[in-house]
Amino acid sequence: MPQEDRLATGIPGLDEILGGGLPANATYLVRGAPGAGKTTLALQFLLEGARRGETGLYITLSETWEEVDRTVRSYGWDPSTIGFLELAIDVLARTEAQQTVFKPAEIELEEVTRPIRDEVDRLRPRRVVIDSVSEIRVVSGDARRLRREVLALKRFFAERDCTALLLDPIDLPGSAPLIETLVHGVIGLEKESPSYGRTRRRLLVDKLRGVSYSEGYHDLRIKHDGLVVFPRLVAAEAGHRVELELISSGLPALDALLGGGVHRGTSTLVTGPAGTGKSTLSVQYAVAAAGRGEKAALFLFDETIETLLARTDGMGIPLREVLEEGLVQVRQVDPAELTPGEFSDAARAEVRAGARVVIIDSLNGYMESAPGERYMSLHLRELLTHLNHEGVASFIVLAQHGLFGSSLEIPLDISFLTDNVVVLRRFEAEGAVRQAISVFKKRSGPHERTIREFELTAHGIRIGEPLTELQGVLTGVPSLYDEAATTPGEP
Repeated sequence: MPQEDRLATGIPGLDEILGGGLPANATYLVRGAPGAGKTTLALQFLLEGARRGETGLYITLSETWEEVDRTVRSYGWDPSTIGFLELAIDVLARTEAQQTVFKPAEIELEEVTRPIRDEVDRLRPRRVVIDSVSEIRVVSGDARRLRREVLALKRFFAERDCTALLLDPIDLPGSAPLIETLVHGVIGLEKESPSYGRTRRRLLVDKLRGVSYSEGYHDLRIKHDGLVVFPRLVAAEAGHRVELELISSGLPALDALLGGGVHRGTSTLVTGPAGTGKSTLSVQYAVAAAGRGEKAALFLFDETIETLLARTDGMGIPLREVLEEGLVQVRQVDPAELTPGEFSDAARAEVRAGARVVIIDSLNGYMESAPGERYMSLHLRELLTHLNHEGVASFIVLAQHGLFGSSLEIPLDISFLTDNVVVLRRFEAEGAVRQAISVFKKRSGPHERTIREFELTAHGIRIGEPLTELQGVLTGVPSLYDEAATTPGEP
């Protein structure tokens, strides 16, 4: 459908989901529980029309003009750019019931719909909102009369080149089947209040005749300036993958372990127990990118920016420098406040701003952003695939349980999703606790299979020679390598 036959909603993310906007001159149902965002969505729809020079009309059947005006002003919007019609159904019903011997439902319905038609004919609006259709449902009295009236309004709006939104406080799919079958499209808004953290909302385009749109649920947030929708990432819709190119960490020994470095357009899992240097290792790639004049983005779920900067300052890693230069962006993320969809949108925004390296620190915190979420591995797969196809080198930090981390169990099975896996371990030797690093996997090429000593010093990261004299390093309790015991000898 040509873009000129669509009406932009003015809601960030929603037009992308709708393929450019709502097809014009049609009627749509917007359903959702109280507080899900129906009124805000409808107001933004009308205000976007006003911005484009189109007349809009908001018809309220349940709220007063003062209540709607208060809502509009709470977002900092100008209510004078929208036409309003307030119909007090309860007053109309009482008056007519006293004055007529006809069936109350028929009279009440006529008293509601006639002012709507008169005002539309007077203003000739391009966009109309009726809040809410549940009031029409009540005065209709039965399903047959409701169906007839909805069809009549739909035809009336279409004949006047008017696009209408019917708001309905019923929030379950299929809960208003009669109306859903009559309208051109259905947009559902849902909300859920978890045991901890803010209320979470999401949007579903349940139906949209004749055009393609992005199916499934999309995270939604009500901000101080209105609704924002975060379109669900779809890996199959990602762009063409870029040609692989090795990038350096700035540490020759680490690059050697990885067969020359990691490739652009690949993802790397850095895993190990707490305190082994996973975050510092990942930051090294961000600093190296800045050294090449490239941008990098770091998302911190577990520690504060101040703590990270204090640690890197103490090791001589110039993260603060490149941060001040604007080459590296560090964002503090609160898992209780951010949904997976919002996080994906934030990562995409950094890539659009030019980031060539993206670091998620940590996966444990990312998982907490959706407690009980059944599809976190799919969320992560979509995000990593998108980053890969954008030519971004992504790094995911994963903390494992235990001081030595002898178990290689990963709480979320993402090892198959990432292209590279780097493992850090503590081990005890000669009365001291030391650390080791090894590369378990590199999908795009060869890598060293050695285990090297890994050390965080006042001068940065130091990677030593292969630990050929020890065996069992990854268990945390190594033993001296006994060549005689492993070499067949004479009986």
